[in-house]
Parts: sequence; structure tokens; C-alpha cells
Amino acid sequence: AVLSCALLLPTVLGEDCPPPCSCWSLGETWGTVVDCSSRGLRSLPALPRRTRSLQLHNNSLASIPAGALDSLAHLQQLQLGDNPWHCDCHILYLKLWLQDFSAPALARLRCASPAHLRMKPLGQLAGNDLGACTRLLPTKCLQFFWRDLFLIAGAIITLVLVAWALKFSKKLVCQLTFGGRRLRRKSPKTH
Repeated sequence: AVLSCALLLPTVLGEDCPPPCSCWSLGETWGTVVDCSSRGLRSLPALPRRTRSLQLHNNSLASIPAGALDSLAHLQQLQLGDNPWHCDCHILYLKLWLQDFSAPALARLRCASPAHLRMKPLGQLAGNDLGACTRLLPTKCLQFFWRDLFLIAGAIITLVLVAWALKFSKKLVCQLTFGGRRLRRKSPKTH
């Protein structure tokens, strides 16, 4: 009911809506319908973060860049059919993302190329279908991996140093405390 009302009275979101697409607001809490279908798209446009329904069917999309759909936390409906999906290493992101998002949507998508995979469902692709994928992780992922590794190593070194400092400070406090008691006991005896 909400979707039909939104389609009857569309509100165009000029700055959030990618230029080749049409957008309708479903209200602040419901998000946005983004219709990019039949626009001849060869690449994915920048999408509004509050996209709830995304229509990308009947375009010229061969793959989706890694991470492109990760920021769409409100997405509930996605149409990707009738695109010439090229099933090589670049299709892995879409395949894995759709496995989590919607198994039926994944089952409907088929490879258009290369020739030996033509009409094979994306969901049935195996590693040997894609050939030798030398870089499965994007460069940015590898950069984040090394950054995170250095941060973890730095945190461990800091914890070790703090533990060592606490242990040393306890010994020093104990020595000062015991030393002070001895001096106090000796002081009254000398009077």
C-alpha cells in the first residue's frame, strides 16, 4: 500500500538521485525507491544510502564493483535481471553479496559471457569456472588488512608495556612503603 501511494504521488529527490535514474521517497522512515531500469547503464551510479528498492534490470551491467552495495543498509528489494553479466573474478562480489541478501535473486541471474559460461546461473559458479583469480580481494581490502594488522600489533605492544609499567610501579611502591616503615621505627629508638 505504501509503495503504490509513493508511485502515485512521486517525490523526486534531486540531489540524492543519480542523474540517469528516477527516485521516489517513501517517507523518512521508509527510504527511497530508485529506478535505474532500462537506462543503458554500463556502470553502477552512486546510490542514495536510504535506498529501499533498487531497480537495475534491463541495462548493460557486466559486473558490480566490490563494496558498491555494502552501504545500502535499508535495501529490501533488488532487481538485476536482463543484464549481460560477465562471469570472471569481478563477478565474485555480486555473487557473494547476493548469497547473503537474496538467494532467489541470485538464482535468477545468468552469465552472458564468457562463451563457456553463457546462461550458467551465477549461483552455480565455482572457482574453477572463473579461472585463475590472482587477486580475489580488492587492493583496498589488502590495505585495510595491513593497517588492521599494524593496529593490532601496536595495541598488543602497548598492553605489554602498560602491564610491565604497572608491575614495576607496584615493586617501587612496595619498596618505598617498606623503606618508610623501617625509617620510622628507627627514629623513635634514637631519642
